Amino acid sequence: MPDARTAFTDAYARLSEVLPGLGVTELTAADEVPDGEGWVTAASLAAGGAELAAFLAWDEAKVLRDYGQRARPDVIASFGLHRYAWPACLLITVPWFLHRRVPRHPAAHVAYDRTAAGLPLGRMAVRATSFACLPDDPAAGLPGARVVADEEELRAEVRAAVAEHLEPVLAGFGPRMRRRGRALWGMATDEVVEGLWYVAHLLDEQERARHELELLLPGATKPYVGDAAFRELKGPDGTPLHTRDRASCCMFYTLRPEDTCATCPRTCDADRVGKLLAAAG
Repeated sequence: MPDARTAFTDAYARLSEVLPGLGVTELTAADEVPDGEGWVTAASLAAGGAELAAFLAWDEAKVLRDYGQRARPDVIASFGLHRYAWPACLLITVPWFLHRRVPRHPAAHVAYDRTAAGLPLGRMAVRATSFACLPDDPAAGLPGARVVADEEELRAEVRAAVAEHLEPVLAGFGPRMRRRGRALWGMATDEVVEGLWYVAHLLDEQERARHELELLLPGATKPYVGDAAFRELKGPDGTPLHTRDRASCCMFYTLRPEDTCATCPRTCDADRVGKLLAAAG
């Protein structure tokens, strides 16, 4: 499956450069979306059948191997969704953040392989059907381009593109997670924000990412839940420390109650400060 140069090739190359644990392969119109031999299509995950069960068996084995205990089935499903949705959202948000181009990636056009050697985050294969861009973008004349008027319309395209991809996937995972509606979209909100925020840190553009994400998710942008939820804490010497309040819980506390993340709703601000300082050190 050779890469085909598209309006997103540079963005995905930059993503792989700063995040080498994740691979992205662009498919041409003639390429089949890979399936089998480690690959699973987003459409098969959305179907919620045997392919999803096999996908989650990998998470169950990993939890047992890493923590020496079994997790509840709904916790396993939550872990599995996170491991898929985090990189899947980057396929849309990174081209937007870097080049103001928003690809449409329906679930039928995306596959994921998390077993690839040397790629701890896995690899994704994707075929864009169309994309939105601004009027002054040199890519505006390319096949599949759809020009929008301004930045706010482009942000609406980001929200729509992520929702188009994730909605069927959430429907597949939801019953196994014992979550529905608002709880699922809260998790989707967190994947959008935290994925791009993390990559922006690697790009040394965290400040711009916070601003962009606050505009992208200002609140009341259904089906997403809440806003980007960034806020600032102070270290012991007054140093500003940036955090956010997750809209959902990743359920890791069910395995290690004492080891929650710095954005967990269960983590108080004093503990957040300690975790943020430890991470920075």
